[in-house]
Amino acid sequence: MMSEAPKANRPAPPQFDNLEDEREHRKQRLVAAFRVFSKYGYDEGVMGHISVRDPIKTDHYWTNPLALSFNLIKTSDLVLQNHKGEIVHGHGYVHGGALLLHPPIQKLRPDINAIAHTHSIFGKTWCSLGRKLDPITTESAVFYQAHDVFDSFKHGEGEALANAVGNNKGLLLKNHGLVTFGKTVDEAAYWFISMERSCQAQLLAEAVGKPELIEHERAQQVSNRFTSDMGWLNFQPYYDTIVKENPELFQ
Repeated sequence: MMSEAPKANRPAPPQFDNLEDEREHRKQRLVAAFRVFSKYGYDEGVMGHISVRDPIKTDHYWTNPLALSFNLIKTSDLVLQNHKGEIVHGHGYVHGGALLLHPPIQKLRPDINAIAHTHSIFGKTWCSLGRKLDPITTESAVFYQAHDVFDSFKHGEGEALANAVGNNKGLLLKNHGLVTFGKTVDEAAYWFISMERSCQAQLLAEAVGKPELIEHERAQQVSNRFTSDMGWLNFQPYYDTIVKENPELFQ
């Protein structure tokens, strides 16, 4: 994990004067996140979607068309969908689960621009236990008192799930998988990567013994330090690598 550096020297999310430029930037980060998720095996069949709010039509979001591999998606493949489920730009269909997840959160939470959800193996395995993650590593302490368990089979998704977001970086959807949130795609994507690995770490640790927990005060400090901007920052190595490996990404 990247250690904390003086804020004056730390890269930060870019600011835009032109909304068209911001739209293109968000789309580029979105397709990069899909490629990263594919690289780490978070995709399965047609399950999973990542979205980002359009900065011009703020009640619309960009996401992936159904059945297009995360590993093949380019900016030109993205579809723009409104909160009614109508595709206003692009071709194809969008997974029905996306309409249940993304619009209700966007409507309720104007501070959340990006949402990531897939059925990653360690995330969905941990979610079958119906338990929150424990602060057994520095990385898992990032989610200390900043994540929760939500039973989407019992309560449904939609508005109930949106109301459960609160101040959380992510939710553990019981018997389902992970969903993470952010002001930027970068933030939501990094929280997902880190939460997935935290699930893996705890599954491994509990398979061989009883892990010792980081004490409350220390875990709280770690969680508080990992702000939205820190989530964005920690995604940058993934972004730079995937762009270099996939020169066709922004076509």
